[in-house]
Amino acid sequence: MARTSDIQGSQPPPGPDPTGSVSGVPWWLEPPRMLGAGILDMGRAGLYLWSVFMRTLYYTFRGKREKGDVWKYGLEIGNRSLFFMTVTMGFVGMLFVHQAAFQLNEITGDLQLVGAAYIEFTIRELAASVGAVVLATRVGSGIAAEIGSMVVTDQVDAMRMNGTDPVEYLVSPRFIACAITGTAILIYTALVMVLFGMLAAYLYFDVNPRIFLNFTYVDWHEVLIGLTKSVTYCAAIPVVSGYCGLSTFGGSEGVGWATTRAVVNSAIAIILLDAIISTSAYFIFYA
Repeated sequence: MARTSDIQGSQPPPGPDPTGSVSGVPWWLEPPRMLGAGILDMGRAGLYLWSVFMRTLYYTFRGKREKGDVWKYGLEIGNRSLFFMTVTMGFVGMLFVHQAAFQLNEITGDLQLVGAAYIEFTIRELAASVGAVVLATRVGSGIAAEIGSMVVTDQVDAMRMNGTDPVEYLVSPRFIACAITGTAILIYTALVMVLFGMLAAYLYFDVNPRIFLNFTYVDWHEVLIGLTKSVTYCAAIPVVSGYCGLSTFGGSEGVGWATTRAVVNSAIAIILLDAIISTSAYFIFYA
C-alpha cells in the first residue's frame, strides 16, 4: 500500500493560472485593475503632498527653526545657482530672439518691435516659467537628495520618535529660503535674458540696442503676473521636492529615484500653476 507522501510526491506541480494573470484576475480585467491602482496611488500621493504643503505653511509662521538655517539654504539656492542660471537662461534668451527675429525678418523684414514683444513676453512668462523649471533641476534635486538620504539612514525616523515633525526642520526653512532667494534669482534671470537677447539681435540682425530696449508693451499687469508666477513657482519647488524626499524608500537607489521624481514633479507643478495663474490673469486683467 502506497503511503500518502508517495502519492503526493508523484503528483505534477500546479500549472499556470487558467485566468492568464499572475495576480489571479482575468486578463480582461487586468488593465482596469492597474488603472484603478494607479488612480488610488495618485490620490494617496496627492493627499500626502497636500499634508506636507499645509504643515509647511503652518511651520513657516508658527514653527521653530535652527538659527541660520534660512540664511544657509538661501546661500545654497541663490548664490550657488547664479552662474548656472546666467549661462543657461542667457543662451535660452539668445535662441528665442534669434528664432523670433529670423521668422519675422522672413515675413515682414521689420524688426523695430521685436525687442518690445520679447521683453514683454520675458517679464510676463518666459523668465518665470522656463527659469523655474531650470532652477528646479538644481534646487529640487538637491533638496530631495538631502532629505531622502536622511530618510534611508533613519534620521527622519529618529526625529519622529523624539516628537519632532521633519517638515518643521527640513522643509519649512528651505521653503522660506527658496521663496525669497529663488524669486530674486528669477528676477535676475529676466534681466540676463533681456541683455543676452539684445546681444543676439545686434550680432545677427544688426538691431540697435536702443531700439531693442523698448518697454512700450510692459505695464504693471505684466510685472505683477511675472512676480506672482516667480513667487509661486519658487514656493512650490521645495514643497514638492521635500515630499519626494520624505517618501523615499530603500537605499541609494531610492534616493536616486527620489531626485528624479523631484525634478519631474516640480516641472509638472510649475506647468499646472502656470496654467492656473495665466487663466486667472486673463479673466482679471484682459477679459
